[in-house]
Amino acid sequence: MVQRKMLRNLDYVFILTIMVILGFSLVMLSSANLTIPGDPTGFVKKQSIWIVIGSVALIVAMAFDYNHIAKYNKYLYMLNIVLLTTVLLIGSTNKGATSWISFGLFDFQPSEVAKVIIIITFAKFLVDRQGKLDTFWQLIPCFMFVGFPMLFILVQPDLGTSLVFLAIMFGMLFVAGANPKVLLTLIIGGLIGVSVLIYVHFNFGLWLPLKEYQVMRLVVFTNPYIDELGSGYHMIQSLIAIGSGGLWGQGLYEGSQIQLRFLPEHHTDFIFSVVGEELGFIGGGFLLVSFYLLMYRGVKIAYSAKDLYGTLIVIGIISMFTFQVFVNVGMTIAITPITGLPLPFVSYGGSAMLTNMIAVGLILNVNIRRQDLLF
Repeated sequence: MVQRKMLRNLDYVFILTIMVILGFSLVMLSSANLTIPGDPTGFVKKQSIWIVIGSVALIVAMAFDYNHIAKYNKYLYMLNIVLLTTVLLIGSTNKGATSWISFGLFDFQPSEVAKVIIIITFAKFLVDRQGKLDTFWQLIPCFMFVGFPMLFILVQPDLGTSLVFLAIMFGMLFVAGANPKVLLTLIIGGLIGVSVLIYVHFNFGLWLPLKEYQVMRLVVFTNPYIDELGSGYHMIQSLIAIGSGGLWGQGLYEGSQIQLRFLPEHHTDFIFSVVGEELGFIGGGFLLVSFYLLMYRGVKIAYSAKDLYGTLIVIGIISMFTFQVFVNVGMTIAITPITGLPLPFVSYGGSAMLTNMIAVGLILNVNIRRQDLLF
């Protein structure tokens, strides 16, 4: 449990930054949903409820010494597989992906929780494999450990979350001491391999384990106008929205692309487009600086942890957040493909908010226990 003395170690800058980003989320959601029929404040109210629930989960995640969690590593890993299997069997399908389990009043997305569980379990796995991460062959057990639950997510199919798993894995492997040359070779080789497969798919009909709309998303980000009314539509509307925002933006609640509802999913995947159009470069820059500060303080917490296990947990979470921010913002300005990844703490979504708040709780868990108390 948390002792009062431990609270002296809390990184209050980190906490304040989270609060600023959450406040930013509520303001932008109030604008993004202003013209929605019915209750225009519905998403803001629901997001607020999830923030409160998430805050309780954060406190619980912070309360118990993270080293005790390691004792249940095998059970947590098995729980992950059970959750991801269950959603494939009884889950509901939305927008082509079977990713949700309905509980009546709310829907639960197991793949969100799966990200935190894989971070916790993989951290312990890497601690136990210290000194055995130098060669490609020594890394194969690591790929299998992360890859097995990731396959269940690919089958849903949810390419975006699968890529988050890879980002988590490579970030944690790097800090755990894996050979950087091997990791870089794998990343470059993977990017080249995917590019070749897509080329062969379109020119020679090679079968790919992806839905056609997923393949098109990977293609149109290089030129969304090749399918401007289909797969490229979201990206084109996002570029128009952000471009029209200019330096200062059109003003809160005044964005034409958003308020006239030209841009779909503007309360979830494309919430940054709302920021860009209504608050401009200044507003978008402020949000990105806030995220940078969050990641910076997170890395500081990681390297001040009392043990490698704590360091790896925090690095896994920061890798997750960093990748999601990069991909989400990138897809709104056409430098990354559309993957359906939300912007952490800003996009609307109950499962994502709850998961992110638990992740923050784990970071603070490591933070307050960064050194042994002497009195």
